Amino acid sequence: MHEFIDRSSVRQAGYNHGMDLTLNELELAINHWRRLRPSTGEERALSTEVNALANVYALMIYERARTRPLATLDPRVRDLIEAWRNASRSSAS
Repeated sequence: MHEFIDRSSVRQAGYNHGMDLTLNELELAINHWRRLRPSTGEERALSTEVNALANVYALMIYERARTRPLATLDPRVRDLIEAWRNASRSSAS
């Protein structure tokens, strides 16, 4: 179905900072990656990174989910989120 969500590990849980991804965090991560990897070509195609995050965003909007456990995301998406979090921490220091 959606390659960026592993439904076998979806759990019902509250927000756990660092273990869950909020919709707001996802928006910030998408904007971070849009700055690093802007769209290209006449068609303004999204980069691979932004496209992967946008797929998760679309699914969360469709499901009206405010958070998503990181464990349910594809490892590539988790890596993008982790890289964004690390960059955010570095720029805040």
